[in-house]
Amino acid sequence: MSSTNKAFFNWSGGKDSALCLHHILSSSNWDIRYLFTTLNGQNKRVSMHGVPELLLDRQAESINLPLKKLYLPEQTSREEYDLKMTKILDEAKADGINHSIFGDIFLEDIRQYREKQLARSGFKAVFPLWGMTTKHVAKEFIKKGVKAIVVSVDSRWLDQSFAGRIYNEQFLKDLPQHVDPCGENGELHTFVFNGPVFKNPIVIEKGEIIYKEYPSPDTNNSESTIGFWFCDLS
Repeated sequence: MSSTNKAFFNWSGGKDSALCLHHILSSSNWDIRYLFTTLNGQNKRVSMHGVPELLLDRQAESINLPLKKLYLPEQTSREEYDLKMTKILDEAKADGINHSIFGDIFLEDIRQYREKQLARSGFKAVFPLWGMTTKHVAKEFIKKGVKAIVVSVDSRWLDQSFAGRIYNEQFLKDLPQHVDPCGENGELHTFVFNGPVFKNPIVIEKGEIIYKEYPSPDTNNSESTIGFWFCDLS
């Protein structure tokens, strides 16, 4: 693979993104032009993570890469999202970028959706962590010295005691067996505040634990809403 492959990196601010970016930046094959993140346009936070925009800016500054943002309405249709993403991709293509990098691990339907949508604009999706077991990813994340805090948990999988905890060996031991250690099914989300991709640690203050409910995206689900516990950070 040529070292001239320009790409943008889909950045969530969480652990899988951080480990994936570490792999990419350790390789000479990629020219990462910027990080890309979608945010709730109303509250300026990462959707389902609840992390404020300011902390993302601090991450990008410490990583020493520009951060490009797409602000979305709180309730966004798939059609509206695709339309806005097409514009983002057109802008990237004009800059000579033709690859989009993701930290996904095993959700095949999401991968197929990303590949299909990107191919329409002449882009290739890249998944450096794909096919690894999530136990291996979790262990490598901790071994590499990456530090993260759990910022949200799906109440269908975990109770509020897991929100606000540091993602470490003890956290993994305390997870119920039915919960994926990387939260790949949406069970949990994290915010990374230190690790090899950062020049300096991100200073954070832990706030209160907040419960919020959202409309269920699954029309076959008997529950009309889904609850999440969020740990507020500043």
